[in-house]
Amino acid sequence: MLPKRRLKWAALPIVSLLLISLTGCSSYEFSRGFLPGEPGVTNHTDRITSLWVGSWLVLWGVGIIAWALMFYAIIVYRRRKGDNEIPPQLRYNMPIETLFTVVPFILVIGFFALTARDMDAIEKPVASDYRIEVVGKQWSWDFNYTESNVHETGIQSQFAGEKGSKEALPTLWLEKDVPLKVTLDARDVIHSFWVIDFLYKKDLIPGKTNYIYFTPTKLGDFDGKCAELCGEYHSMMLFNVKVVDKAAYEAHMADLQAQGNTGLLGNDLNRNQNLPGDNPDIRG
Repeated sequence: MLPKRRLKWAALPIVSLLLISLTGCSSYEFSRGFLPGEPGVTNHTDRITSLWVGSWLVLWGVGIIAWALMFYAIIVYRRRKGDNEIPPQLRYNMPIETLFTVVPFILVIGFFALTARDMDAIEKPVASDYRIEVVGKQWSWDFNYTESNVHETGIQSQFAGEKGSKEALPTLWLEKDVPLKVTLDARDVIHSFWVIDFLYKKDLIPGKTNYIYFTPTKLGDFDGKCAELCGEYHSMMLFNVKVVDKAAYEAHMADLQAQGNTGLLGNDLNRNQNLPGDNPDIRG
């Protein structure tokens, strides 16, 4: 029979596997590094997923090696019963110290290079006739569809999960496979535009216009929210995203015109009118 101490060590991997299985996570979720959404939602999501999962695989590899060496040293060089001598004292070990310097340096440089590569691709401006203006406000969203000269304005969520609550939120309509240039502005305080399944978010800053560029590549309905604490009702600053085909998109633009939502909502609705960025000569 194994001693109690060895039984404890043997139980560790069993308990770890049991905890993982009890979480109810599927192999698909593991393969995506627990990121939300599905592959190919936009032209950037697979790139982001690959960077995320690849980074974790490398880090888990480093961690497993480090833990293995640590437990090896703990077990092999532990003090035995009746051993009262001071162990040999070592001043340094050049190969080990070199290894512990070079490996982290390579990891940092590698992560930096891969992140810079992907950020450059994600942030690269695209030429597009479709420009959508997203404006955050306490605590909802305005959407300007510039090529159709129509808009939609929303109010914060007034519901707590009742039937119809999601439908009452403002909805950003996007056409599948059309490259988009989205401008991001704020009317009052800093907000953050986040479509969860798109795996990317960016701040909306009063007086400064930010941009994101992407192409929706999968039809469907997606959830969006503000990801920057912006006041009392921040948690209710929600919106929907619908990615549709060309016919459905044009039909919705016609519906907005029929509802009288013609024209674009401007900066005159901003709370602060004395910001340098509100000067048309500066904003461009």
